[in-house]
Amino acid sequence: MNNPLQTSLLQPLAAWHWYERILFRFFFVFFILFIFLKNNGAFPVEFAYVTAPISDQFSKLVPWVSKQVLKIPYEFERNGYGSGDNTYSYVTVFIIFSIAAIATIFWSVIDWNRKSYVKLYYWLTVLIRFYLAFTLFNYGIVKIIQLQFPSPHVGRLMQPYGESSPMGLAWTFLGFSKGYNIFMGVAECAALLLLFRRTMTFGAIITLMTAANVMAVNYFFDVPVKILSTMLVVMTLFLLAHDIKRLSLFLFSGKPVSLPTIKAPVLSKKWMRLTKLSLKILLIAVTLIPKINYAFSADKEYGENAATSTYLGFYEVKKFIVNNKEVPAISADSTRWKHLNIRSHRPATIRFMTDSLKSYEYNFVYGKENYIELTPSGEPFNAKKTLKIESDRNGITSLSGKLDADSVQIFLYKKKKDEFLLMNRGFNWINERPFNR
Repeated sequence: MNNPLQTSLLQPLAAWHWYERILFRFFFVFFILFIFLKNNGAFPVEFAYVTAPISDQFSKLVPWVSKQVLKIPYEFERNGYGSGDNTYSYVTVFIIFSIAAIATIFWSVIDWNRKSYVKLYYWLTVLIRFYLAFTLFNYGIVKIIQLQFPSPHVGRLMQPYGESSPMGLAWTFLGFSKGYNIFMGVAECAALLLLFRRTMTFGAIITLMTAANVMAVNYFFDVPVKILSTMLVVMTLFLLAHDIKRLSLFLFSGKPVSLPTIKAPVLSKKWMRLTKLSLKILLIAVTLIPKINYAFSADKEYGENAATSTYLGFYEVKKFIVNNKEVPAISADSTRWKHLNIRSHRPATIRFMTDSLKSYEYNFVYGKENYIELTPSGEPFNAKKTLKIESDRNGITSLSGKLDADSVQIFLYKKKKDEFLLMNRGFNWINERPFNR
């Protein structure tokens, strides 16, 4: 006698409902195209060679659809420069959706009498499980090492709340706590449970909560990863769909239930089974090991453990002397410096008394005398300014040299993180009253 809780998706001989077959056809085409076109670093780089022909065709199709079908009135680039929600991405998703809808219609017409797609369903879940696991592991490992959300730098701490973007506010909040980063990272890495059929449902439940939280942050803090995070939630719901009846009964009725695993195709030959297992282990190894290596090497280059220069940091300008005359700190002065922020792997920024900002590419020249070379971003190399750097025992750094036709001497005080309440408040088990400033 069949288990009454056994869904048709898990019974190779059972006929699926007509709507299950139609939905499967749509999601089969939609998910495969999305994964092929939006790998997002989930699978090894060699995966790009497989998907290149499709990606190349889409690179020609997207501009045509945007102009001829969607009538988008502006030009846009394919490269989102870190944004996954650029116009190119939205048009791509529109095309994927349209192709999946059209393919579903034709597939349904020519294959209406087929009772089920058990084998295709299994292989589709394999692709989705591995894509979800590898994608979330990518995000999880860089949270554990605190690369995605670094600790707030002094420039961020000096920035007024009102000047930060919603995304910047989220990055500051999430980057403040190393412990919370580790918590989020472990939760995302738990998606590796999806790699195995026996732990798939448990992994999908954790992944759904994790991905839904990420999606909420992306939506409500305007983080441009809305498309990907939404798809992670949709894919996870697809994996959970075959267990939804049993989970609902377990959670809301108190009736005993079982969660059988998805049936894999039966391989009659031992060498086939060994080959399948070996390929799975190999794929997991060649995918995860480089991700882990990259995370640790990036931590040494960009993260908290990166080597740093003595002169990197955020400085307040204490004195600004031009042609031997001190320039007073007047808020209307658009030439006097107010702050200098020199960060690793980013342009230096100068904030003037009017609070306007200007970016400079910089380079330190070390020798018997130390210098910093400042070149306004976007300007030719001959616009470079070279200033001598000196420091005294009181933490005051001075810059001296020529700015345009004027001789300058600038005295700077380097701000430290522990000078800010946010960074020195620390953790307190006992709070007699809320400390909420």
